Amino acid sequence: MPYAITVVPVMPLRSEPSHKSEIISQALWGECSEIVITGNDGWVKVKCQFDGYEGWATFNHLEIIDETLFRAPYTHYTTAWVNKVQLSGKLMHVPFGCAVKLGNAPVTNWGGVTVQFEEKLAAIGKGNAVDTGALTAAAFQYLNTAYLWGGKSVFGVDCSGFTQTVYRTLGLDLLRDAYQQATQGTTVDFLQEARLGDLAFFDNTEGRITHVGILLNDHEIIHSSGKVRVDPIDNQGITNTDTGVRTHKLRIIKRFF
Repeated sequence: MPYAITVVPVMPLRSEPSHKSEIISQALWGECSEIVITGNDGWVKVKCQFDGYEGWATFNHLEIIDETLFRAPYTHYTTAWVNKVQLSGKLMHVPFGCAVKLGNAPVTNWGGVTVQFEEKLAAIGKGNAVDTGALTAAAFQYLNTAYLWGGKSVFGVDCSGFTQTVYRTLGLDLLRDAYQQATQGTTVDFLQEARLGDLAFFDNTEGRITHVGILLNDHEIIHSSGKVRVDPIDNQGITNTDTGVRTHKLRIIKRFF
């Protein structure tokens, strides 16, 4: 199967090969994927390298790359809310949290395009030695970002896209959806034992996990609900700071580092 890399700031992944179909996820600039189906009218079905998520994208959002680049590790991520890059000499603005395969050079080649970084990048964390200050800084980059179903960027993000992208900057790999992320990590038995960076998961009336957020301590959570916001949490769940209404019912807490 051909390998490809995302060369637009945010690439929508859709459920069907149509611009009218649902956006189920996104691939940020620099994210690699495999092309699993070549469809009609410029559509391709891709499988994201990072989390295995599949969706339809337009081919002009991608650049074909070789297996060597595809297999190379992601080394750095963009750190500003908006970052300037040059793509074959053309200016592009890409969002916070784009993981890239850079090595040690400020200029690199992605298939047929040359990439030059004009903003400072940060090294992706090692996963086993998490900098909680970096975690907090990454999470608060998204503060007040609008909720967007399928979103993964500071321009619009859903609950699990938020946790996944923040964790990715730390070198911690999460699956895409909240119910999938809930299968990972180690269970924390009581909220009072929670610490910064634990993930709290919430279920609906049918018992299905539908929401996730990042605990700041044992009584506050940052999560994407309407927008990325900080709300109080107790043993029952989340209460909206603005309205005083209970919005999410706590199901389980997981620890990843």
